[in-house]
Parts: sequence; structure tokens; C-alpha cells
Amino acid sequence: MLVSDYMTSELTCVEETDCLLDATMIFLRSTLRHLPVLRGKHLVGVITERDVKQYAPSVLSGITSDEYNRVLETTPISRLMTRDPVTVAPGQRVIEAARLLTSKRIGCLPVVEDGELRGIITTTDMLKLLMKMLELDEATSYGAAASP
Repeated sequence: MLVSDYMTSELTCVEETDCLLDATMIFLRSTLRHLPVLRGKHLVGVITERDVKQYAPSVLSGITSDEYNRVLETTPISRLMTRDPVTVAPGQRVIEAARLLTSKRIGCLPVVEDGELRGIITTTDMLKLLMKMLELDEATSYGAAASP
């Protein structure tokens, strides 16, 4: 099983010069929790919903909504993103990606080939794969148990 078989290849990305408000709006309007950060076509970082949530209370407590919006509009994503994230290649085995996710305690791995972002694989993708495998195992086990 290869990463390319399970990665998400249609991505929502942000540029490193985009403001925090851009990322915040994407997180609010979608189910995404990780956004690759690009400079042109090249991956330079990842920003997560958690990054934004942890930043917001510490910087934004006790201010008006106008001040809050101003902070979001003037803070570049590059200030909060994780630079040089751990990546995998499309041809790597899924088990290798799973090991990286668990050993590094991260929620996503950008998939990069020839210096360009090709997709992303997340812990959610891994859980979906696990569920599919368990369902298949249950169906096989049930079928074997039901046979005379």
C-alpha cells in the first residue's frame, strides 16, 4: 500500500504571505485541520487549526472585535506555521507514513515529489484505512465462521 493510494490530492493551500484571517476562514468553513503553506508551488510549512486556536487566546484576550480582526488581518501565516515540515513521497509505503505520524506526534504529512506538493496524508486518512481493513477482516471472519 502506497501513500499515493490514500493521500488527498485536491488540496486547499495558503501562501506564506497570506494573513491569519485567511487560514481562520478556511478552518471555519470546512472540516480541514491542516493547511499546507506554499511559496509559489513549493511547500514551506504547515499551519494547523490548533496553531490558530493556541495563538488567538494568548494574543487576543481582552481586546475588541475590531482589534481582534485587525490582528488576524495583519498577522502573516508565516509567523505561526511550522517550517520545513516532515514530508513523505507518493511512492512511500503507508506503514512508513503511519510510523512517522505516530513517532513525530503530528497530524499530517505533506506528500512531496520533485520539490512540489502532490498531496497530504493525515491521521484521519489512516483511521479510514484502518476501519476499511477491520471491516474487511470482520467480513472475512464472519464468512469463515458461517461456512459449514
